[in-house]
Amino acid sequence: MKTKTMMQMGALALTLLASSVMAAVSQEEANKLGTSLTPLGAQKEGNADGSIPAWGGSLKPGAAPVDANGFLGDPFAGEKPLFTITAANAEQYKDKLTPGQLAMFKRYADSYKIPVYQSHRTAGAPPAVYDAAKKSAVTTELKDGGNGLANFAETRYYPFPLPKNGVEVYWNHTTRFRGGNNLRQAAQAAPQTNGSYNIVEYNDELSYPQLMDGISPSQAQNLLYLYKQRITAPSRLAGNVILVHETIDQVKEPRLAWVYNAGQRRVRRAPQIAYDGPGSGSDGMRTADNTDMMNGAPDRYDWKLVGKKELYIPYNNYRLSSPKLKYADIIKPGHINQDLTRYELHRVWHVVATLKQGERHIYAKRDMYFDEDSWQLAEVDHYDGRGQLWRVGEGYALTDYERQASGYTMVGIYDLIAGRYNVLGMTNESKKATQFGDRTRMSDFTPAALRNAGIR
Repeated sequence: MKTKTMMQMGALALTLLASSVMAAVSQEEANKLGTSLTPLGAQKEGNADGSIPAWGGSLKPGAAPVDANGFLGDPFAGEKPLFTITAANAEQYKDKLTPGQLAMFKRYADSYKIPVYQSHRTAGAPPAVYDAAKKSAVTTELKDGGNGLANFAETRYYPFPLPKNGVEVYWNHTTRFRGGNNLRQAAQAAPQTNGSYNIVEYNDELSYPQLMDGISPSQAQNLLYLYKQRITAPSRLAGNVILVHETIDQVKEPRLAWVYNAGQRRVRRAPQIAYDGPGSGSDGMRTADNTDMMNGAPDRYDWKLVGKKELYIPYNNYRLSSPKLKYADIIKPGHINQDLTRYELHRVWHVVATLKQGERHIYAKRDMYFDEDSWQLAEVDHYDGRGQLWRVGEGYALTDYERQASGYTMVGIYDLIAGRYNVLGMTNESKKATQFGDRTRMSDFTPAALRNAGIR
């Protein structure tokens, strides 16, 4: 009886272990990357009617002139829209639009439009990142119910280029290659319903443990990245600094965040900089986890992979990023100036994140659409606790062809009920474009360093 009981307990332990760590794909499956599939796992072929082309590699350095301050030129500057979707003809295109986009046409029938251009599959990454993704496919595993990653510290990028479920798709977004360490001068605004706004300017810095000095292997093991934001205007907010240590497994080790308040000259822990805490400088128009369309731990949601579909999504938005534009050209009542945007037809992964029973978040459901080539979130529909569509997120994507990295020229979070929005990450009036490449030191990303960072 004792032997039988011990065998049953051993079998139970193995079952629990299997459920806590989900297996990676086989080497045979991983060998599809870069052969029948793109190196990051997308379909290489175009669609049946050719409106989505085959993938032939990402844009290469020199695709367009780069100005003296580092701002990217537009490789497609001479192109005109193929057609424009408006409230009058949106029904004709509804199978390739999200519920959120359709709601925007209804809410702003006189002004919201989607100019559709020829599709160009410009996204990609450097060869070393492709190699990391292929290795990740066979080594990285989900753990803690999908809330963490096992065997990921060595590869660092795209843990699941051949995803089997929704949370794996999300992990690809949050770990995607963004060009390495970077420093940016940027701005955000939360316009009133009449279009009036105040600009919040800030400097932010993103660094990765594998590209830092003075960091130990044990410190780096569960760190995904480190982020620092210093507000520079308006004067009432200037000098406030946020510091985030983003962990990989945020259930085992929650995100570490601190804030330096320039008025009080004090550094404090800031657990509110996570989940549905208010986004910094957003006037309540977005949550902390709306930055980057969505960021942070996936643990409060159940994740469902619906499948792939074709959608008109913001893509190759070089014109919108131009330093020739002023913020006043972009910021309009209700939404940004859609005449400056560019949408293309692309395949996306559709994932639905539904709030778990017993968890809390102001978004009870997030309908999410990830670009298949970059794994970057393109569209997110946010629903409240009553099941009502509340906020629509659009990420105005472009490829940094000088660094083979995908990113956003800005992100818009549109509140359908309030008639207001937050636009985040604008750099048009910055003195320099985002700067890349410098190695950083761990000592610059400690709470002790915040006071110096906040000196006005």
